Amino acid sequence: MKIRKEFTCPLEIVHDILKGKWKTVILWQIYIYGKVSLSQLEKDIKGISQKMLLEQLNELRKFGLVDKHTFEGYPLRVEYFITADKGKRIIEALGIMQEVGREYLMERAACNLEKRELSKEIED
Repeated sequence: MKIRKEFTCPLEIVHDILKGKWKTVILWQIYIYGKVSLSQLEKDIKGISQKMLLEQLNELRKFGLVDKHTFEGYPLRVEYFITADKGKRIIEALGIMQEVGREYLMERAACNLEKRELSKEIED
């Protein structure tokens, strides 16, 4: 994970921290669960390998957005959680992004419905 040494805007740093295919999805899944195991994240995030998941979690931990609690005993058990400071603030921003995504999907679904209805009218 490379963070620029020079930047023109603080948003560039946040972009560097969150960039990649999985980080925002991982953060949102942890937020939904509150505390979550690695295996649960692997199960819920389709298409991510365990290696990639661990790499992304370590980067999120490095920047203070996520932390983990390791339990003693066998089998080894680890829970990941959103940090109270930076992590919770990023989740607020992701919540807004989630709302925009929902709106986009609803508009797209409505458009597809209109197209189907129009095509049905043409056929009749």
